[in-house]
Amino acid sequence: MTPVLLLAAEKESAQVTDWAARIGWVVGLALFVALVYWLMREGWKWRGTLQGDLPELPAAPDDTGPERLTMSGRYHGSTTAGQWLDRIVAHGLGARSRVELTLTDAGLDVVRPGASDFFVPAAQLREARLDKGIAGKVLTEGGLLVVTWEHGDRLIDSGFRSDHAAEHNEWVEAINSMIETNSREGAER
Repeated sequence: MTPVLLLAAEKESAQVTDWAARIGWVVGLALFVALVYWLMREGWKWRGTLQGDLPELPAAPDDTGPERLTMSGRYHGSTTAGQWLDRIVAHGLGARSRVELTLTDAGLDVVRPGASDFFVPAAQLREARLDKGIAGKVLTEGGLLVVTWEHGDRLIDSGFRSDHAAEHNEWVEAINSMIETNSREGAER
């Protein structure tokens, strides 16, 4: 035989895919992803357990008075005031959702389709400001309306983003003037 034919005879065909090994890797990867997901879920539930001392969220009263402002947009979560990464998950406050906000003389009504609604009485409002981030969500500077309110013995920051960002300044002014009015009335009593 010629040397060329000998070389051709010694070559082996390409390796056939080892399906058992490939299936083993896919199953192992799927189990790993499932474990990570389960650990994240347990961490979320544990955080809720640690925040179990947070009282139930107030519901809106029957008569809240005339609407001062309304806004539709997104609710990005609530955190411990001043600590934008310390998310509060108790009572559904950690769930991001669509939101319909209504500011009245009685307070701030937060209606969240698919999540628990809550009401912040005017006496519990502490501050409104524009910020750039809350609960792991970072936006442009001033792209987030953050409302600080008192619930139980905690101060809570709740972050909202309007569908029309130009509304944010009007909300900050309205909430802060309402807080000043309530504090003046409280001081006069």
